[in-house]
Amino acid sequence: MPRTETIIYKELNGKVPLLEWMDDLPEKIKNKWTERFEDLEEYGNDLRRPICDILRDKIHELRVDRGKVHYRVLYTFVGQNIVLLTHGCYKIKKVPEVEIDRAIKHRENFLSNPQAHTYIEE
Repeated sequence: MPRTETIIYKELNGKVPLLEWMDDLPEKIKNKWTERFEDLEEYGNDLRRPICDILRDKIHELRVDRGKVHYRVLYTFVGQNIVLLTHGCYKIKKVPEVEIDRAIKHRENFLSNPQAHTYIEE
């Protein structure tokens, strides 16, 4: 199975919602996210619960739980083996609908202009 390429979403103004969200996370959680992203790259669409789940409208959640805090990174497939990581959020009982809608908007923006909405590490 080919590895899955991950792309991080970037706003036109240069902001990167996922990285901004991750900046405020404890170091242990950041390290756990590194593991999750590696899992996603290795297994792609074959990754299953409890590590990830599909929400709606082809938006998926990647999961990290620490105690009572439920961290989520929303993502969507934008090609055969290409995943767009849109942003991170927290959930209590379920991912808020507004966060799913935000991920859908990020996907639409990306698909309309992939180059402008792709974060490239400097």
